[in-house]
Amino acid sequence: VAGGMSVDRPIKLGISSCLLGNKVRFDGGHKFDPFLVNVLGAFVEYVPVCPEVESGFPVPREAFRLVGDPQDPRLLTRPTGVDATARMESWLEKRLPQLEREGLCGFVFKSQSPSSGMERVKVYNEKGVAEKKGVGLFARALMRRLPLLPVEEEGRLQDIGLRENFIERIFAVRRWQDLVAADGEAPAAIPSLTARQAEPRGSRDSSAAGVKAAKLVDFQRRHKYLLMAHSPELARRLGALAAQAGSRPLAGLLGEYEALFLAALKQKATVRKHANVLQHMLGYFKKQLDDFAKRELLQVIENYRQGLVPLIVPLTLLKHYIAKFRQPYLQDQVYLDPHPLELKLRNHA
Repeated sequence: VAGGMSVDRPIKLGISSCLLGNKVRFDGGHKFDPFLVNVLGAFVEYVPVCPEVESGFPVPREAFRLVGDPQDPRLLTRPTGVDATARMESWLEKRLPQLEREGLCGFVFKSQSPSSGMERVKVYNEKGVAEKKGVGLFARALMRRLPLLPVEEEGRLQDIGLRENFIERIFAVRRWQDLVAADGEAPAAIPSLTARQAEPRGSRDSSAAGVKAAKLVDFQRRHKYLLMAHSPELARRLGALAAQAGSRPLAGLLGEYEALFLAALKQKATVRKHANVLQHMLGYFKKQLDDFAKRELLQVIENYRQGLVPLIVPLTLLKHYIAKFRQPYLQDQVYLDPHPLELKLRNHA
């Protein structure tokens, strides 16, 4: 299982319904996405959302467009110009709390949609001229409600770097949910700690808090190199935060750690940062490897740095030595397998 994640509960991923092949678009069509359905779909449980259909509009229907101020646009039908903003906002008031309770690990929006586009959606001014400065009404509301939730659009996921970053984050959110959920408790959506932060001091057994503090320290240890590949600076800050476990009220510490953890992973990993992590890991084998083996591994890392081989090549060699010498600190590092190998996200040079 990727990164030691619990398998007793699914990874729940919100998604624009049309991307699953559901015929909910204004013209009665869909926007089936083969990767999301046939590849990623094997590892997640989708929670489909279609704001237009769920708020009561038929299929087929008039198309919608955003009109007015890009920061606060109206949702109008075209060509008749019926204002559907209030109807959509009424639906949002009911649907957003439901989605928060789903325990989502992320959301994939439909690009360019006046309800679900997360960026560069067309907004028309009073002269009928469009500028790509808008955000869909549903996408904006969900991102405001759950600001730490990993989100992407299906179009942007064609970029392999953005794809890996997003999928890495949704698996990380799932592991975080495992950590903060009490035994037998279903995970909440991110941010997940509002209720816990409100608990009065002493309301929980101190020994239970101690166990959770130890788990946070272990969580940080296992994620050290994954975090370094995204942001060495935030990785250090997270290490310092985790070191305070046991000496600070745990709920507040978890909330601070959660926000910083997800902010770190939101930063894209780069070839330079990956190479730095690989060399750090190589340092654990100074005594076990002979000069030839060290030079070989250094050369493979350099080949990766120059773009001659994909990341999976030096990683495979490192994992061989980790298993051979049973290196205890590296054996359960999430960096080695942050997502299923079947997704082949590290196979691209």
